[in-house]
Amino acid sequence: MTENLSQPFYQLMPDTVIDAVESRGYLSDGRILALNSYENRVYQVGIDEAEPLIAKFYRPARWSDEQILEEHEFCFEMAEQELPVVAPLRDDNGDSLFRFGDYRFSLYPRRGGRAPELSDPDHLYRLGQTLGRIHLIGAARDFQYRPALTIQSYGYDSVELIAASFIPAALKEAYTSLTRDLLQEVEAAFKQAGKVRMIRAHGDCHGGNILWRDDTPNFVDFDDSRMAPAIQDLWMLLTGDDRNELQLQLNEIVEGYNEFAEFDPRELHLVEALRTLRMLHYSAWLGRRWDDPAFPHNFSWFNTERYWGEHLLQLREQFAKLREPVLELL
Repeated sequence: MTENLSQPFYQLMPDTVIDAVESRGYLSDGRILALNSYENRVYQVGIDEAEPLIAKFYRPARWSDEQILEEHEFCFEMAEQELPVVAPLRDDNGDSLFRFGDYRFSLYPRRGGRAPELSDPDHLYRLGQTLGRIHLIGAARDFQYRPALTIQSYGYDSVELIAASFIPAALKEAYTSLTRDLLQEVEAAFKQAGKVRMIRAHGDCHGGNILWRDDTPNFVDFDDSRMAPAIQDLWMLLTGDDRNELQLQLNEIVEGYNEFAEFDPRELHLVEALRTLRMLHYSAWLGRRWDDPAFPHNFSWFNTERYWGEHLLQLREQFAKLREPVLELL
């Protein structure tokens, strides 16, 4: 995918960010800080005699207006039930997606906090409780415009892009052969799990998208929200390689989760399958964005001979994990 670098998105300047925020009735104090976001452009903007705001400028052609608003509505549903999620701000007309010139943007309150301690059983239990509440709302109805996490979109489409445009010629045969075998194992895992329920999920539920504050996990950045199995929001909270430790972590999460929603144990067949799809999708995401100047600058290691060699090694290790017995609830 070739990015159109003439898009105003790639030439977003601090003055424009401040002007956009002030167009919504705020008075900036001139302080602006670019935050660690690559898919969209996100800034902390100081507000005169008030707390700073977070301004998120959306990448063109990634999500339609309907898909963005559907994510916002999901956040509003959760916030109305007093779940600790950071939802976008609405104006007096109830609007949350704004325009300034060629830009689409939204505003969020700044929320402080630290990453959860994923080795702490109490943190895992609380995370499970909150995800159970989130998924109870997420299961109430489906997204109409946002896509689903599928083997095709995350797996086959990713492999096709990398094989066609990025993998070095010397590694292409090994890559295509290995990914073919990997995706066969992924297909088998989904078949073993059976027809699991797809719900509105966070979609990118790693520790960096959770802010621990006042003994509560605050969930942020629902930009990757889509229809997915519930386990998609649980497996990324599991850390380490020791099977016994992983099972203890899993049980803490699920015990908390089951207080509000019923976890389907068949979805445990999908843990390593979903991890595999994420690995494939991540490399393809970098490839799709490689013409964006921010990506070669911040991911200089991508698309080097060394990167692809290590990627193949990681995929081989993942193939072995796909053949191991699935985790169990104790």
